[in-house]
Amino acid sequence: MADSFSTRDRLEVNGKSYAYASLAKLGKQFDLARLPYSMKILLENLLRHEDGGVTVGKEHIEAVARWDATAEPDTEIAFMPARVVLQDFTGVPCVVDLAAMRDAVARLGGSPEQINPLIPSELVIDHSVQVDVFGRADALDLNGKIEFERNKERYGFLRWGQNAFEDFKVVPPNTGIVHQVNLEHLARVVMERDVDGETWAFPDTVFGTDSHTTMINGIGVLGWGVGGIEAEAAMLGQPSSMLIPQVVGFKLTGRMPEGATATDLVLTVTQMLRSHGVVGKFVEFFGEGLQHLPLADRATIGNMSPEYGATCGIFPIDAEATRYMRLSGRSEEQIALVEAYAKAQGLWHEPGQTEASYSSVVELDMATVKPSLAGPKRPQDRVLLEDMKDNFNTNVTGFVANRKVGCAVHELATEGGDQPQADRLAAKPVSKISLDDGEHHLADGSVVIAAITSCTNTSNPAVMLGAGLLARNAVAKGLKAAPWVKTSLGPGSLVVTDYLKKAGLMDELEKLGFFVVGYGCTTCIGNSGPLPEAVSKGIAENDLAVAAVLSGNRNFEGRIHAEVKMNYLASPPLVVAYAIAGTVDIDLTSEPLGQDRDGKDVYLRDIWPSNREIGDTIAATVGPEMFAANYADVFKGDTRWNSMASPESELYPWDEASTYIKNPPYFDGMTMEVGAIEDIHGARVLGLFGDSITTDHISPAGSIKKDSPAGLFLQSRGVQPADFNSYGSRRGNDDVMVRGTFANIRIKNRFFGGEEGGNTLYFGSNPPEKMPIYDAAMKYKADGTPLVVIAGKEYGTGSSRDWAAKGTNLLGVKAVITESFERIHRSNLVGMGVLPLQFIEGESATSLGLDGTETFAITGLEDGAAKRATVTATATDGSSKVFQAEVMLLTPKEVEYFRNGGLLHYVLRQLAGRRGA
Repeated sequence: MADSFSTRDRLEVNGKSYAYASLAKLGKQFDLARLPYSMKILLENLLRHEDGGVTVGKEHIEAVARWDATAEPDTEIAFMPARVVLQDFTGVPCVVDLAAMRDAVARLGGSPEQINPLIPSELVIDHSVQVDVFGRADALDLNGKIEFERNKERYGFLRWGQNAFEDFKVVPPNTGIVHQVNLEHLARVVMERDVDGETWAFPDTVFGTDSHTTMINGIGVLGWGVGGIEAEAAMLGQPSSMLIPQVVGFKLTGRMPEGATATDLVLTVTQMLRSHGVVGKFVEFFGEGLQHLPLADRATIGNMSPEYGATCGIFPIDAEATRYMRLSGRSEEQIALVEAYAKAQGLWHEPGQTEASYSSVVELDMATVKPSLAGPKRPQDRVLLEDMKDNFNTNVTGFVANRKVGCAVHELATEGGDQPQADRLAAKPVSKISLDDGEHHLADGSVVIAAITSCTNTSNPAVMLGAGLLARNAVAKGLKAAPWVKTSLGPGSLVVTDYLKKAGLMDELEKLGFFVVGYGCTTCIGNSGPLPEAVSKGIAENDLAVAAVLSGNRNFEGRIHAEVKMNYLASPPLVVAYAIAGTVDIDLTSEPLGQDRDGKDVYLRDIWPSNREIGDTIAATVGPEMFAANYADVFKGDTRWNSMASPESELYPWDEASTYIKNPPYFDGMTMEVGAIEDIHGARVLGLFGDSITTDHISPAGSIKKDSPAGLFLQSRGVQPADFNSYGSRRGNDDVMVRGTFANIRIKNRFFGGEEGGNTLYFGSNPPEKMPIYDAAMKYKADGTPLVVIAGKEYGTGSSRDWAAKGTNLLGVKAVITESFERIHRSNLVGMGVLPLQFIEGESATSLGLDGTETFAITGLEDGAAKRATVTATATDGSSKVFQAEVMLLTPKEVEYFRNGGLLHYVLRQLAGRRGA
């Protein structure tokens, strides 16, 4: 290690001596007091990894030490995380790639053991459990059985990886959500690690293969979501190239008012920061309001960083962070190390200390936060609870504009005794359905899914116990959940179940149908499972725009359930309330939820627990003994996990018959020779899309339709539709995933106006032929025709889904031209050898008059040296439009990755080259 600024020092804690890179020593040479907390973390990372300029040089350290808050990012640095955390949807393809790299490095003359994680890498299986069974006491057990049966091949593969790779651990199913397990157990806050025989202390930093890795920012750990390919590179010792970011300060003042929750706060923050514009930037929270913000609330805010577009949303280490470490069962030795190290490095926050310099500042008085939801299809579209009825009625028209079925039903106004429901249903298309307790009516806005789900909120005792207290109060009034609502409770960890039981609130939730269905993401990731058959038929009968209300962080179109068009994010207590109401076509601030046993109206305000009661319940129920007990054997697993068969070998024995795990084709025919970045000629448009195309649109995680290319493929391999599982669970098989690329049922290719579905026009025939995108791509591949995708703003927002880039690559797409990219997806495209291009500011496909029928040439790339390329779009009549596009290869390292054909190819050549040397 180089040490140009003589910052090596020693720290004595717990009777142990630690080496560390001292920011205090560097501070004698530079003014570091003005640096934001997150910039100090980056600075320490560079000091510790200085290597004479091969990756980190003196000039990189100086660039961060002299950071200009207002300057546009233009300086590249290398960042090396301390560890990697994965979930199984993205983790399985990671391990598949590592297994494939073992095969490939051996073919290139290297050794399989060169492919091993070089930093701690932990995978939490949390994305696979589905809500097949709900509303009954045995739901958890039955869903677990189904989960293991569906995923035994994947889980056996992960067990192989756990044994085959060093420094790689797997947290088995039914333990919790990855981000909550990370917060409650895996996070070290300050790491200690032996390097060349010396014990070092340094900040805990993390890359995660899920965009909500940023939840860990709540405890002062700098980390963010990356694509699987970038995570794999980090696991193999490759630093990540990044531009020194701008840091937006978010000043919090005041304290939360009565009746407002952390969910309401984070939805407010998300809306504010989306409006401010923080894409590609760090966000750092500061201000006197921090002392009134519990760690769980901070984690809730950090979790939603992808929704407000930031790379991270970080809080500093302070007394609240160490209090939470103690609460969650961390050792006193670890807590002492964290406090001593943070104070020695100037990373410890005290109320009233001098504020850092920020690129810009946003301010929120938390006393102004009001109960809110977000929807019906984007997390940044916040709506006040009092405006929900108007929001529904405004938005529903767009969802039913093309409805060709349905009949007005007027006579309901005189039926039964529920006049408010009758008024809502009058003159609307209504479906009569028969359930176990009798006949009911479904209409637009009927809530058919009410799910307490997702890492965002199930980590937070205030909102979880708040939901339980509201359920208790509702049950006492005689209220019940509407019978057509699919209710579910997916706790983020076993600890949540323990404190709900200890508070006596689990029984109350169960009386309203909120039984534990599994410990995982469930509905938020799209694993909501099938609706009751009668409900499905009722929706289809009149093409109803029904709703889901969930305590999640994502509500993109087609994500939650294929039959549910409107999805609203809400706090867990509001999820319970809407389950009782049974509709979003209601103003819960002024209309009754229902009637009590005496027929009197019950309003939400009548059953909402006070902040004090919630706080008292937390104090009486949540303790360190729960965390210690539940995480004592966190990697061990249950009998189902430990009885699964898995191979024992250095190289994975691929099974050609498998539809889950397959050796991917990325490295087929690969040699040690590095290629060049060549111009593109004769390209056709595979898809012409609008704004806000998410990674869910590009690579769906949910159900596989039986008549889709992926469904037809699985059936050709003998898999019945009942056993399809989900796209997310089959990410280890490229045959399935490439067929699922752009196959989301809600995606709209502008070739067909507003029509939904993953189709395109194949221009290799005359006239052009409409067909599934996969089928057209394979025809183009056979023709030798390169492809481009054209889209609008915010392309690739959503989960850090590497298959959105892998599938794009395997379809034969050479370039994606958009008005703007989401950070992770752009990086993933580069990592998979797909060229990201951006229209010049103010230009778009629409302004340039492009309709997708043109043939495209992309020239002037200059082997990656060009900052702009020339795009020529030639129409069928021979006329052409010529325009410039920004080449979004942002760093020299990205250019190098691209020349190699992708990031993994670069790493492989590096490793094999070392072996040869």
